[in-house]
Amino acid sequence: MGTESLNPELSFEEAYAQLEAAVNALRDGQMPLERALHSYEEGMKLAQHCNELLQKAELRVRQLSVDEEGMLVMTPHSSS
Repeated sequence: MGTESLNPELSFEEAYAQLEAAVNALRDGQMPLERALHSYEEGMKLAQHCNELLQKAELRVRQLSVDEEGMLVMTPHSSS
């Protein structure tokens, strides 16, 4: 993973690719315990980042609706 803190600008695709790499490295089972723990912690941060990005995308999709003329419009978000 290399970085101590997660870059907030990391795209979903980049974070997911890094998460997959961490999972594959952990599955391999060949790394020392301390490195495995670090990979696990980074993987958890990446998973949380991916989840947050997906939630934001879902909110944007939910805000889109179709008006009477068939045009997409943004509707105000209501917390329900």
